[in-house]
Amino acid sequence: MLEKLFGNVVIEKILFYLLVNEKSYAMQMKDELGISLYSIQIALARLEQGGIVVRQAYGKTQIYQFNPRYPFLVELKAFLKKAYESLPDELRNRLYETPIRRRPRRKGKPL
Repeated sequence: MLEKLFGNVVIEKILFYLLVNEKSYAMQMKDELGISLYSIQIALARLEQGGIVVRQAYGKTQIYQFNPRYPFLVELKAFLKKAYESLPDELRNRLYETPIRRRPRRKGKPL
């Protein structure tokens, strides 16, 4: 939908994913979006170079989120939110609104 504006569909999916989930790491995006890790890493590097996202290290994991100092962040999020709401419900539910497990399961807890 916005791939022509952003340059490719991977950047579009990453921006929508960060809009919904606020923070994420590359491997998590790979698993959720079904895109190759290399493509996600290239797109994240491009977004980071443009100042749109920032990366924070938590141990060996690099967590990405929108850059709060990006001058057009409010406008970008408003634009993405409007575009996100126009996506078909099936696509939104399948790719972006799946519950993400933030913590490991308690030891011994039944499935």
